[in-house]
Amino acid sequence: MMLRRFVVSCFLSAALYACFAQKKEVKLLFAGDAMQHILQVKSALNERGYHRYDDCFELVKSRISSADLACVNFETVLAGKPFTGYPTFSSPDEFALALREAGFDMFVQANNHAIDKGNKGLKRTIEVLDSLEIKHTGTFSSSESRSLQYPLILIRNGIRMAFLNYVYDTNGIEVKPPFIVNLIDTSQIKIDIKVANLYNPDIIIAVMHWGEEYQTYPSPEQLKLAEFLNRNGVRIVIGHHPHVIQPILIDSFQNGINNVVFFSLGNFISNQQKPNTDGGMIAEITISKADENSLLEIDSVNYWFVWVRQFVQNKKMKYLLIPTDLPLEQIHPAMNPSDIQKMNAFISNARQILNRQIR
Repeated sequence: MMLRRFVVSCFLSAALYACFAQKKEVKLLFAGDAMQHILQVKSALNERGYHRYDDCFELVKSRISSADLACVNFETVLAGKPFTGYPTFSSPDEFALALREAGFDMFVQANNHAIDKGNKGLKRTIEVLDSLEIKHTGTFSSSESRSLQYPLILIRNGIRMAFLNYVYDTNGIEVKPPFIVNLIDTSQIKIDIKVANLYNPDIIIAVMHWGEEYQTYPSPEQLKLAEFLNRNGVRIVIGHHPHVIQPILIDSFQNGINNVVFFSLGNFISNQQKPNTDGGMIAEITISKADENSLLEIDSVNYWFVWVRQFVQNKKMKYLLIPTDLPLEQIHPAMNPSDIQKMNAFISNARQILNRQIR
């Protein structure tokens, strides 16, 4: 009887050890600029006066939802009516809800439109996102809330991640106290990284709103900042703002990937239709730890393209986000030759941009 108990005890101990020692893995997904020009706002309005965005994301929802953590640049504010588009945005709350329902867990808000409607708009945006239980960072209602909530620490599958988020400017609109929008300041970033390390994260990730609009190659300032971030321990850098795709920089060593920089993901969804602005790139990065005591590894870095299709249905403009690797027969309503040509042109240009080497 004692021998049987000993065997059972050993079996349970081994099973418990295997459970705790198994590999921990997180699949991260990052999307580009989620914008709301006024034509998009009008398109989402239905006959009962409600804004419905579900149809926009129906073809990408399953892929976004499959990630352990999905993040998007929320480049608008929720200031309430009247809704407005460029140059100062205010979007329906339903837009944020639709992004959440599409699978996004986290919004970054430090962008040049964060204070478009002043402190009142920023305050309401933060309150709405909190009510929807959407994790967000980059803007704060006070220095006290920033000290408590920043850096944003999230844990998925046993992996602890620290998120940083900064923007180059707020279009010249003053951010009045007590509100805060994180601006790019290397001295402050160094302090924030030190604070992040107090939480003993497995990885630090920075989402940067930087660069020059419509430029398909990173600016000298982007290159300098990326090197600064990597040198100070940030292993993943995700870029926004140019509204076009920019190249990816992967720093590899003999045993794997040290760090990665996506200089710009381009647009996720918007009304922009200039060359290279009618779509964007989705970054997918898998990170892991062999066990609780191991160092984190970046296992894989991948991407896929999305293209924004604009079409008229029932005399109304519609927007549909299309994964460009989706077979045409799975896209409804059927794509006409002009749509296919536009999408293929976007794909071709995007591939050429990504083939450029970072020097």
